[in-house]
Amino acid sequence: MIGSFTFVLHSHLPYARQAGRWPHGEEWVHEALTETYIPLLNGLYDLRQEGVPFKLTIGLTPVLLEQLADELIKDNFESFIGEKVERAAADCRRFEAMSGSRLSVAQFWLEFYEGVRDSFVNRYNRDVVGAFADLARTRNLDILTSAATHGYLPLLSRDSSIRGQLRTGTRASQRHLGFQPASIWLPECAYRPAITTNGRTRPPLEAFLSEADIECFFVETHLVEGGKPAGKAAGDAVGPYGEIRKRYALQGAPARESSATTLQPYLVGDSDVAVLARNSRTGLQVWSGDHGYPGDYWYREFHKKDGVSGLHYWRISGASVELADKEDYRPDKAFARTDDHAEHFVSLVEEVFSEYQQNSGRQGIVVAAYDTELFGHWWFEGVAWLTKVLRRLAADPEIDLTTASDHITDNPPPEAIALPEGSWGQGGNNFTWYNADTQWMWPIIYEAESTMEELARIASPDNVDAANQAARELLLLQASDWPFLVTTGQAREYAVQRFLSHVDRFNELAGCIRYGVISSDRAAELFELDKVFPDIDYRDFAAHATS
Repeated sequence: MIGSFTFVLHSHLPYARQAGRWPHGEEWVHEALTETYIPLLNGLYDLRQEGVPFKLTIGLTPVLLEQLADELIKDNFESFIGEKVERAAADCRRFEAMSGSRLSVAQFWLEFYEGVRDSFVNRYNRDVVGAFADLARTRNLDILTSAATHGYLPLLSRDSSIRGQLRTGTRASQRHLGFQPASIWLPECAYRPAITTNGRTRPPLEAFLSEADIECFFVETHLVEGGKPAGKAAGDAVGPYGEIRKRYALQGAPARESSATTLQPYLVGDSDVAVLARNSRTGLQVWSGDHGYPGDYWYREFHKKDGVSGLHYWRISGASVELADKEDYRPDKAFARTDDHAEHFVSLVEEVFSEYQQNSGRQGIVVAAYDTELFGHWWFEGVAWLTKVLRRLAADPEIDLTTASDHITDNPPPEAIALPEGSWGQGGNNFTWYNADTQWMWPIIYEAESTMEELARIASPDNVDAANQAARELLLLQASDWPFLVTTGQAREYAVQRFLSHVDRFNELAGCIRYGVISSDRAAELFELDKVFPDIDYRDFAAHATS
């Protein structure tokens, strides 16, 4: 055995229930179900049915679980995928009299969308969350939890908010999955050590994780190795992540000396919580916008769509080929390339292990971490590549294909490490979420955090519903998605509107509670708008809360 390997996929979407369709809102969820989550489930279920002993680590954020389990979103998704089927069928009729490959690609899309719809309705009985949980019960998956709404924990001003995010999140994960995950994906892979503010020392994040019975979390490469940010954190990435460059000159986290390696787990500080870091060498092979697999010329071009149906009929074609000059997509050629790329990736993993063993005399673990939505959505053929890598690694006698929790259990970390503050955002620090475009949001968040502590103290038994709804609005306004979307400019107006709407609702409820106005009806009305975290407990947001 030369080493252990786990994919770590981070699945998260902004809360978008009843938030409209294209270009922003609930369609985010529909697209991810169509192109990523259901195809991924199909690939994993096929592997399990074939008896392939695969293992994979996947994070499903609590706010994503709430959306995937919501009956209204399920109904809307069926309408969405039905429209896709109709558009593909119409394209088949439109291209029937034309020569060339366009008709065959239209037929490919028709079969694809019909297959997704059939899987959702019949294979998984409309229960995508239950389908993931079932894979966890057979120990094929290690499912991670996260903070409730993906709040950016290092920048929250109150310990009560960190506890509220984690307690609400772990409670939601247990409710949906039937068990509490042992490991967590920190929102935006963001960590902070103990800090001193106003003469008071606030605990490091691992202290809150230990309170929540979390055994393991993940950080970006440079937090462990001490070098400069690379890959996604440096802006060299496929998908939307490089867009911040157009607006800012990046300020990277400073390099520091470290003898630690991403190929080993460590205990963090004096806690019993372990940390694993993303391996940059394998990560760059997928993330890199310059030499990553998703940039292969045969793969589907994401940005060019048919003017009538909105479907994709073109391939990347070349690094400098303009959209107008893209060549026709060839699904057969594209999916054949995933075989080559899967074989290359496995050989790269073997090479990493061999070099590490020769240099250190130890076996290591490779943590290959990516956003789940990269596969299928941004890189359409990526799900096929992923399942082919799992198949190869499961059959490799020299590699232990494992999960994060299993590896920590089987290999308790003998060493401890002190981590600096940082994230996998641009520059490797907090910049993406706190900058000239977003700094106006944080005093509003801080005031709401302080107010929530007050509400937790003064709420009367008659206003429990209002206090719980205020806690929901606090969580929703704290979501890291809103400053992220403002910074990238991808959906700035939408993000600002969502943020301010939750602020207004929070302040309305706070006023009712402060003045003793019984507002259970209003709280119920607001709950119906987002219908998230039905078992929330406002007392989790009290100052100096204890476990």
